[in-house]
Order: sequence, then structure tokens, then C-alpha cells
Amino acid sequence: MKTLTGIVPICASCKMIRDDKGYWEQVEEYVGKHTEAQFSHGICPDCMERLYPA
Repeated sequence: MKTLTGIVPICASCKMIRDDKGYWEQVEEYVGKHTEAQFSHGICPDCMERLYPA
């Protein structure tokens, strides 16, 4: 497994990551390009309540 090291510039609001060329991409895309990690998506309880209130 590859390991990310150093400083990773991330937007404090939307969590997009700026690559070495200055382009912004989603964290999943960035990590996928630079490691062997894969993502599985779900919705946390806080977002579930905010997005789908009862």
C-alpha cells in the first residue's frame, strides 16, 4: 500500500484537494490516484438526518 506524506492542500469548506498542478479534485479521486486505497460510500447519521429528515 502506498502512503501519502507531506502537506495535502484541502479546501476547508468543500474538502476538494488541490493537486501539484493547481487543479482541484474530489478527495476520493485524489487519494485513488496516489494510493492503492479504494472507497466505499455511505451516509453518516448526521448527514442522513440533514438530507432526509423524518
